[in-house]
This record gives sequence, structure tokens and C-alpha cells, in this order.
Amino acid sequence: MKYLFFTSIVFLFTAVYAALVLMSDTDPHQYLLLKQILVAVFAIQWLAFVPAFFFKTEKFYDLTGSLTYISIFICSLIVTDSFQDFKIGNLIIATAVLLWAVRLGSFLFLRIISAGKDERFDSIKVSFAQFLMTWTLQGMWVFICSSAALVAISSASGAVVNYLFGIGLAVFIIGWLIEVIADNQKSAFRAIEKNKDRFINQGLWARSRHPNYFGEITLWLGIAIMSVPSFSGMNYLALFSPVFTYLLLNNISGIRLLEARGNKKWGHLEDYQLYLNSTPKLIPKLFR
Repeated sequence: MKYLFFTSIVFLFTAVYAALVLMSDTDPHQYLLLKQILVAVFAIQWLAFVPAFFFKTEKFYDLTGSLTYISIFICSLIVTDSFQDFKIGNLIIATAVLLWAVRLGSFLFLRIISAGKDERFDSIKVSFAQFLMTWTLQGMWVFICSSAALVAISSASGAVVNYLFGIGLAVFIIGWLIEVIADNQKSAFRAIEKNKDRFINQGLWARSRHPNYFGEITLWLGIAIMSVPSFSGMNYLALFSPVFTYLLLNNISGIRLLEARGNKKWGHLEDYQLYLNSTPKLIPKLFR
């Protein structure tokens, strides 16, 4: 029962967040678009949950999240006439998100197909309430992370391109590259048979225990900065987007779970303890 209650809270929080971000907005078209996207995001997750629970599988979880991002941003560009009017700011922001979504979605999907399962879901996917809550959390993640970009794209004149937009684009590129490099380094490390049960402490992973998540947070910060020039009034609440990404990865999924799993698996090893004590959890150290 508590998981169903939490599921309701997650949806209501996201709806209230959306209402607050648009509270001072006088553009009815923007308000309608964001409301429709909110409904669509959760509808997609709940529809995908049905076969996922029936077959007790998590294989399409991450892929569904990525496809949701792709769908809402392509639809946003179409609805705002961004292609027809060549709204360059809208096209750049959407392309950045699509680049991230396609790359990460395909990477995670191929990884779980290769591995056969995601251990995080072993006890979750057999529980209707817990699994539904997880899918609902994904809806919350998609909408809140997208909110800054969606507000900019749906603004009357489209995303404003200025020096701040340029800074945000640079931050996004840096974050995206860090995430891609970190993921590729870990995949290459895991592909070597002798490393199967070892922890990675090479490349970017020698500078941060979770460089991929640092890249993820950084790229969403870049998206938010790119969107800021288009904000007005309560729109600035959408800057919660990168903060939410950090809170989600650090306290709910990602880092917290991986740290616990690492301590359970390698906590008794002196080398692992040395790695923990000498390597930052998130923000990479510049010098080794």
C-alpha cells in the first residue's frame, strides 16, 4: 500500500511542479503544450508497465525512458513550428537532448540485452506496487529533467540564442563527452575476462568513482543554462532540473545503489578501500 501511496505522491509532485513553473505564463499555447506533455509522459510509462509486469521484465525500462524523451522533443519541435520557421535555438536544444537520449538509450538497451537482466530490479519487478512506482518515477525523471528545455522551446519566440546559451552548449558538450568516455571505458574494462569480478579504477574512473553520473549531471546543467535566456517569472523554477538529476542519481538510484553493491562485493579488499579513500565519489579530481 505504501508504494501505491508513494506513486501517487510522485505524480502529484510532478503535476504541481509543472503548474508552478507555468504559473505566471500568459501564453495559453505554452501552458497547453506542457500540460499535454506531462500527461503523455506518464501515460507512456504506465502503458509500458503493463507488459513489463506481465512478463516480469525490466529489459525495456531504460529504452522506454529514452524513447519518451525522443518523442516529446520531436513533437515539441513540430508543434512550435521550429522546423518550418527554423528556430535555431529550439533545434539546437532539442538536438542536444536527442543526441543524449539516442546514445544512452541504445547503450543501456544493448547492455541489458547482453547481461540478461538488471540486478536492481530482481526484487522490484515481481511486486505490482513497487514496479509501478519505479515506472512512475521514470515519468517524473523525464518530465522534470526536460522541463527547462521544454519551457524554452515552447516560449513565444523560441529559445533565445545569446552568450549564455553558448556557455550552456559548451557545458552540455563537456558533460556528454565525459559520460560517453566513462561508459565506453567501463564497457571495455568489463569485456576483458579477467576483469569480470574486479572494480574499475582506470581512465576517468581513476579520477571519480562515478564519472558517468558526473557527466550526466553536467550535461543537464548545460541544457538548463541554454534555456535560461528564454525564462520569465516562475519559469526559473525549471532550474530545478539539474538539481533533481543530482538528487536522483546521488540519493535514489545510481550512486547510492552502486556504492552499496561495491562495498558488499569488494569492501573487504585493501585495494578497494584505498580506492574509496583516494578517489572522489562524484566530482573528478584534476590531479592524480
